[in-house]
Amino acid sequence: MTDQEILRRASREYLQENGFNPYQHSFEVSHLAQDLAALWAAQPDVAEGEERPKIQVAVAGRMMTRRIMGKASFFDLRDHTNRIQIYLRRDDLPEEYYNEVFKKHIDLGDIVGVMGYLFMTQTGELSIHATSFELLTKALRPLPVVKETEDQSFGGLADKELRYRMRYVDLMTNPEVQEVFKKRAKLVSTIRHFLDDRGYLEVETPVLQPLYGGAAARPFTTHHNALDMELYLRISDELYLKRLMVGGYDGVYEISKDFRNEGLSRFHNPEFTMMELYVAYKDYDWMMDLVEEMIEKVALKIHGTTEVQVGKNVISFKRPWKRIPLLEAIQEETGFDLSGKTKEELAIIAKELHVEVDKTMGVGKIIDEIFGVHVEPKLIQPTFLTDYPVELSPLAKKHRSKEGLVERFEAMCNGKEIANAFSELNDPIDQRERFEAQVALKADGDDETMPIDEDYIRALEFGMPPTAGVGIGIDRLAMIMTNQESIRDVILFPLLRNE
Repeated sequence: MTDQEILRRASREYLQENGFNPYQHSFEVSHLAQDLAALWAAQPDVAEGEERPKIQVAVAGRMMTRRIMGKASFFDLRDHTNRIQIYLRRDDLPEEYYNEVFKKHIDLGDIVGVMGYLFMTQTGELSIHATSFELLTKALRPLPVVKETEDQSFGGLADKELRYRMRYVDLMTNPEVQEVFKKRAKLVSTIRHFLDDRGYLEVETPVLQPLYGGAAARPFTTHHNALDMELYLRISDELYLKRLMVGGYDGVYEISKDFRNEGLSRFHNPEFTMMELYVAYKDYDWMMDLVEEMIEKVALKIHGTTEVQVGKNVISFKRPWKRIPLLEAIQEETGFDLSGKTKEELAIIAKELHVEVDKTMGVGKIIDEIFGVHVEPKLIQPTFLTDYPVELSPLAKKHRSKEGLVERFEAMCNGKEIANAFSELNDPIDQRERFEAQVALKADGDDETMPIDEDYIRALEFGMPPTAGVGIGIDRLAMIMTNQESIRDVILFPLLRNE
């Protein structure tokens, strides 16, 4: 325990012994800090020499800075919206409270409540003249040192991992971090309203599943003691949502946590958020139109414009977005036409392109690796990559005119995938063959394949209408919309190694 922590615990004991509760039950807040400037500006002007009527307010928040000047003090109070300067005089408080309690036993980081009236200082800073001061919560640990200007904070937690591990301190000392997560919340609510307005039903499907499926990924495994059965954390919502399409819904969506037992990177966290949508009687062309319209609305809602600054690039989400077939994009960038090539031929091409492959990879994975190295990082502006090899897409409908391909698109932006969509496969015989091909790939050593889901095939045998489906990675989209370099910067509590 540090000297500071020892002193704070001593202050806590002093307060309790002298009748002051350092952990109050409530405080009646009348205004937020962000609203005070408008409240002041809305007051009518007064004639010269007349006194402006007092605007009474009650605010609460954390004490971030303090300047004691004899019989009076200034301190900055920050709530979740902004900061406001407080002016506190000894003579406005109960006898000896200022000298014996405020100066000696109130610390930076304490949460306090203030009642008083607004005034403008001689330097032109809107402040509150406190007529009442109350300690609401005693902080037993000191905050990292923070220096503030009107525009930004300096200091605080500088170490990235500490910021993720102690997100609560990161949020209280870095207001710009709070703004990131407010924008993320607005992103999710905009998507939800967009889909609700079209009459699509938000649903919930199981997190614990007896079989995993819907994506190429390794699952997390757990055990249910009462049923004595192995279960998996879902890697996707897809197969359950499509069961609902069989059941008769015309449009369903889910915004949910998915889990994939994979490594961590700037773009990967084992627990992540997906939005999946399925709409009956539509195909992937229709879904491209919907996706670009929805994400354009997200940009407008968050930024008020379709032009979004991301790193050194200005990304335009204005419709329409560029559309190009996957194999055509690869040929444009590498000079190699990969269509119709065997696994062996693709392996030779990959070697020429300095792309690492191994014997466990099938045709689809080799193509995907070549794309990931030579094309994907260069797709900065929103782009739809269409028409994927059937080996890469076991749940997508075969292309109506291109042999060996499926009707699938991925939306790419800022060098990464943000959405994946299909004209959904609804032929149960074809689906079984695709699952069996996945099993064969697993036998060759590919540990990111799907097992055969007999119940899902049974559902398809009852008949699923033609359906378009899409999954959108909320975290990656949030990275772009908030100009963050790492997925950990848009997840409040990312997975970390043990301390």
